[in-house]
Amino acid sequence: MADLSLIKKLRETTGCGISDCNKALAENGDDFEKSVDWLRKKGLSSASKKTGRVTSEGAVAVFIDGNKASIIEVNSETDFVARNQKFQDFVSALAKESLAFGDDIAKFQAAKDEEVKGQIGVIGENINIRRIASLAVSSGSIVSYIHNVIAPNMGKIAVLVAFESAVSKEKLAEFGKQIAMHIAAAKPESLSIASVDPTRLSRETEVLKDQARASGKPESIIDKMIEGRIRKYYEEVVLLEQIFVMDDKVKIKDLLANFSKENSETKISAFKLFILGEGIEKKENDFAAEVASMTR
Repeated sequence: MADLSLIKKLRETTGCGISDCNKALAENGDDFEKSVDWLRKKGLSSASKKTGRVTSEGAVAVFIDGNKASIIEVNSETDFVARNQKFQDFVSALAKESLAFGDDIAKFQAAKDEEVKGQIGVIGENINIRRIASLAVSSGSIVSYIHNVIAPNMGKIAVLVAFESAVSKEKLAEFGKQIAMHIAAAKPESLSIASVDPTRLSRETEVLKDQARASGKPESIIDKMIEGRIRKYYEEVVLLEQIFVMDDKVKIKDLLANFSKENSETKISAFKLFILGEGIEKKENDFAAEVASMTR
């Protein structure tokens, strides 16, 4: 086997597997540049070889067009690429184009497959369109907020909030930004109690019951304990039940009621929150262990 440091360097440069890198070095007398060219000539060093790399960096972005809006997450391998102008232009274009696809990520990925491969070849890293979503209002406005901005309408956290209201767009934009910033900070999972996932609620209730029973208290007391803890759970995951991050004396539903009283009836019909890399596990490769497994 060729020198491990050379194999590792060649692998990082080309994105090829260890066995291919080892063979390339063996065929070219450990000459690094010749080995790179050898892999390229064999068609082994290409965009397709990069598609297996973990993409947990990148950007989330929004696009608003009148009463409709889209939100998207596009991943890259490194933050360095995420700050590349070509990558940002590509994400901006995708955010706009995704509006026509609603929430159908599979259809959008299929439609953009060739473009993504082209960008991989140009940028030199794996790129993945991870998810898209859209919102629309019949009468009102959609407000956005970007946290950790890296480019216009693009950053590390993106929020869209749909308001059904007759209030002017200017007033809604000012009020809506506060709500959107709250969402970015508090990270609610549902809009209302009615929209909480029943399966998740059932699981949470069972956990709380077991915890309460462990205290040794009678069932009549346990039921009251559960009621209190479920209310607390709602305050943690339901947007309308959450305490406003900028004023701990008021809930979001109260903030909305007060705004409606002072202006015109205003309701939040939906919201979307995308956090870059949320749920993606960064794979840490043990290079030495991988080599060892090949030589066994």
